[in-house]
Amino acid sequence: MLWSKTFIPTLKETPMGIEAISHQLLLRAGLVRMLTSGVYTYLPLGLRVLNNIENIIREELNAIGAQELLLPCLQPIELWKKTGRDSVLNQTLIKFTDRRGRQLCLGPTHEEVITELIKDHVHSYKQLPLILYQIQTKFRDELRPRFGLIRCCEFVMKDAYSFDIDKAGLDKNYKLMFDAYIKIFKRCGLEVIITEADPGIMGGELSHEFMVPAINGEDTIYSCKNCNYSTSNSGVQKEMVCPKCKFLSLNKTQAIEVAHIFQLGTKYSKVQEAEFSDDKGEKRTIIMGCYGIGVSRLLAAVIEKNNDKDGIIYPKNIAPFDVLILPVQVREKDVFSLSQMYYQQFKDNNFKVLLDDRDESAGIKFKDADLIGIPLRITIGADNLKSGQVEIKIRRTNNTIKVDKDFCLEKVKLLMNEIT
Repeated sequence: MLWSKTFIPTLKETPMGIEAISHQLLLRAGLVRMLTSGVYTYLPLGLRVLNNIENIIREELNAIGAQELLLPCLQPIELWKKTGRDSVLNQTLIKFTDRRGRQLCLGPTHEEVITELIKDHVHSYKQLPLILYQIQTKFRDELRPRFGLIRCCEFVMKDAYSFDIDKAGLDKNYKLMFDAYIKIFKRCGLEVIITEADPGIMGGELSHEFMVPAINGEDTIYSCKNCNYSTSNSGVQKEMVCPKCKFLSLNKTQAIEVAHIFQLGTKYSKVQEAEFSDDKGEKRTIIMGCYGIGVSRLLAAVIEKNNDKDGIIYPKNIAPFDVLILPVQVREKDVFSLSQMYYQQFKDNNFKVLLDDRDESAGIKFKDADLIGIPLRITIGADNLKSGQVEIKIRRTNNTIKVDKDFCLEKVKLLMNEIT
């Protein structure tokens, strides 16, 4: 893509009152814009990154046999009344009555909806086990939206649901999802701390959170120095004693929760009468698990952990582009011709390429390049070109390498294999 034809409204200064580093960079690098408190527009660069994260999630979930579907945002309140969560989440639900008098809400989550679907279409043990997932916009009337995409009223979530005939089946699918999550976060360039957690309003007996340590995190992790046990359960805060080994000292770490998984058991299927016939023809209640990832929150967490004083440093798997080609003097024929040749050459070799064809000063172009964080930058300048060279900058290390202009592609291929 050409920078001059792409909507990348970068900002020189950070808007007033913006606390979180990720929020600052999301705005300054032209990834998002706020429409109203807790509601954001994803601009072209931000959407490219979000799509890359979603594709990683899809690849890992499809690899374990999960199937993607898309559930409605609009949900009848009657479903929520069945499980009693209409009162539990009363103030969080965004509710309204349509012109036909139906009471509806915008879905903050989809346990009730997916259970209703399964109730109507899964009736035999031969149809189980089953894992279904979606990547969907959720809506919650947050009292205090904070830190940009970390706590929003409208956000993107991946929610998956497993359906089994017994606890052993649930344990197997829970482990499959657990391991898939580890792969997802690794591919997104994040190290996570996995904690035992309180199931809360979701219900069930077993629950784990995937947390990214961050100064601006809203959650607190309590970690044992003795046995490495970690929990986000605030119940240990008073005593500061490890629930597992009774060690008398716990570390406290602020973190961003990027995912939460639950063994729901029959919490929803029993109330909504989602049943199947076993191999003896007897009716039994379907056993469920649910597995969430905050996709838009994950974008914020990645930026929170991958930045420096100059801007974003994307992990290569989720970067909006692989390579930025930056001609310093766009009006000089040799400089711009080589830039155009590289642009086509890299596209032909399946690289995602952005060409900064703007007629701006070198200082502005270099600052914008560092700000938006593309892994590799190829700088083509008249002085280097006189000696037949171009410069490659590795954004993560800020190291620069001069290479023969005829071997730029080969060097970039090598570097892309080496960088994370």
